[in-house]
Amino acid sequence: MSGLLALLDDVAGIAKVAAASVDDVAGQAAKAGAKAAGAVIDDAAVTPKYIQGFAPARELPIIWRIAKGSFKNKLLYLLPVALLLSSFAPWAIPPLLMLGGAYLCFEGAEKIAHLLFPHPPDPQEAQKAPQDATHLEEQKASGAIKTDFILSAEIMTIALSEIPHSTVWMDAATLAVVGIGITVVVYGSVALIVKADDVGLLMAEQGRFSLTRHVGRGVVKAMPGVLKLLMIVGTAAMLWVGGSIIVHGLEQLGFGWLGHRIHDLAMAVAGTVSEQFRGAVQWLSTAAMDGLFGLVLGMGLIPLAKGVITPVWQKVVAVFP
Repeated sequence: MSGLLALLDDVAGIAKVAAASVDDVAGQAAKAGAKAAGAVIDDAAVTPKYIQGFAPARELPIIWRIAKGSFKNKLLYLLPVALLLSSFAPWAIPPLLMLGGAYLCFEGAEKIAHLLFPHPPDPQEAQKAPQDATHLEEQKASGAIKTDFILSAEIMTIALSEIPHSTVWMDAATLAVVGIGITVVVYGSVALIVKADDVGLLMAEQGRFSLTRHVGRGVVKAMPGVLKLLMIVGTAAMLWVGGSIIVHGLEQLGFGWLGHRIHDLAMAVAGTVSEQFRGAVQWLSTAAMDGLFGLVLGMGLIPLAKGVITPVWQKVVAVFP
């Protein structure tokens, strides 16, 4: 009997350790996922454009296809690379993180540049023969998965930088939770956004009560504005997160002047309000200055990307298709 009690006590101890480990993984994953907010919001904002133009019956299958590609990107490709970097080349994480931050700044600035200086439509594109639906779906899904790979790499790198280094299994579990959780949130949100107008139209046309029909019409009318707001929030989040990554990376490399200056200015602004609001005002001021820095940096990267990086990449792809 005493042996059985001892065994049960050991099992209970193992269960407590396992539960604590699960709590640690969940807590670390939540913290890391919050830090990757900019890339996550951008991922959710970018994906709906790949669904435009398809029949409603094909929207959810295409989203599921892109989501499966995203799972594969994060769990089969990026997670092992992240673990190898963490174990054998941790010094490479800050530069890679800064490279991803620069990409976020470029993407955000390019969206603003397109808004301020829209390009006329390409006449050659307009003259191209229309593609069949199957080929177009294949092309759109492949493009979305490639875009997801870049954003997923940024998300996983940010998550890796926020995880306190532990055992390789704990790091792997945390990154897996981050990857799965973010993918579910992003593509679940995309599915809701894409189908919201169909649901609203159904409510407006077939609702049994006048309130249901009224709500349905409101949903249909609101969706264009919701998509536009999501794009604005995604762009602002990219510039804020990208700028903050670069500023923090410069501090790690010994160039802390900009980060200290932003901190001092944010403290000065926070000092002008009552004490109960100072924390929020300091955070908002820091985010705004990080975002402004990200915008300036991104605008400076646009000609470099257009004139140097893109032509070089096109030549590489031509040589190694």
